[in-house]
Amino acid sequence: MPFEPPRTLSPSKVAAFGACALAFRFTAVERLPEAATPWTVKGTLVHSALEHLVWDHPPGERSEEAASAEVDRAAGALEADGTFDELGLDRASVAAFVDDARRLVGNARRLEDPDHIDAVGVELLLDATVGGVHLRGILDRLDRSEDGSLVVVDYKTGRAPAPAYERSRLAGVHLYALLCEVVLGERPREVRLLHLREPTVIISHPTEPVLRAHERRAHAVWDAVTRACRTGDFRPRPSGLCGTCQFRSYCPAHGGDPALAKRFLGTSGVGVGAA
Repeated sequence: MPFEPPRTLSPSKVAAFGACALAFRFTAVERLPEAATPWTVKGTLVHSALEHLVWDHPPGERSEEAASAEVDRAAGALEADGTFDELGLDRASVAAFVDDARRLVGNARRLEDPDHIDAVGVELLLDATVGGVHLRGILDRLDRSEDGSLVVVDYKTGRAPAPAYERSRLAGVHLYALLCEVVLGERPREVRLLHLREPTVIISHPTEPVLRAHERRAHAVWDAVTRACRTGDFRPRPSGLCGTCQFRSYCPAHGGDPALAKRFLGTSGVGVGAA
C-alpha cells in the first residue's frame, strides 16, 4: 500500500528512520498519536525551564533561584493542562518528578555558567532545502561565542551514550549546523550536546567534509523514505528500543499487524504525510 511521503524531514526524523523504518511510518507518515511518557514530559519541562532562564533573564540574573522558579513555572503549566494526570502521577510522584527536573536544570548550570551565555536564539525554527531535501527542525539554542562565532547547543535529559555511539548522537546537531549554514549564511564553529543526567558535554566541530557527509546522509535517507512510501515497505528493526516503543503491539517483529495501528489509533485512509 503506498503512502504519501512526509513534506519535510527533521534531524530527529532522519535518525528515527535509521533506528526503525516502521516506527517512522507510524509517527512521521501516518502521524499516529503518541501518549505522553515520563521521559518526554521531563524533557519538555527541562527544556522549557532552560529556555526561559536564558531568554527571559539577563546576564547577572540567571541565578539558582531564578532557575528553580523557571522549573516551577514549567511544572505549573504541565499540571494545569492535565499532563501529570495523563501520566497517572499522584501528588508525591509529581513532587519527585519535578525535583528530578530541578536537578537536571542544576546540572546544566554545572556544565556552563548561564550568565556567560550569549544566546541569539532559543527554540529556533530552521527551515531550508538542502541538497534537494526539505529539512526543518527546532534548535534548542544558538549562541554567539566570545570570538564571534556561532555555537549550536542541544540539551539531552536521558543517559549519555557510550563512546562508541557518540558519533551517531552528534548527527542531529551536525544537521542543525548545516541548516544554520544554509539559512544564516554562517557555519557554526562548534556543536555541543549537553547531557544533563551525568552531567557531561560532547563537543564536535562541523568542518566542511563533516557537513557534506551529513548532507549526503540526509539525501540518502530521503531517497529511502520516498521509496518506502512508494512501495509500502517499512521494515521493523528490532532493538533495545522496542521495550519503550508505543507501537510494539502493532509490530510484526512482535506478532502484531501494522494495519491495525491506523484503525485503532488514527483515522481512516492511507498515510497523510507529515512534517
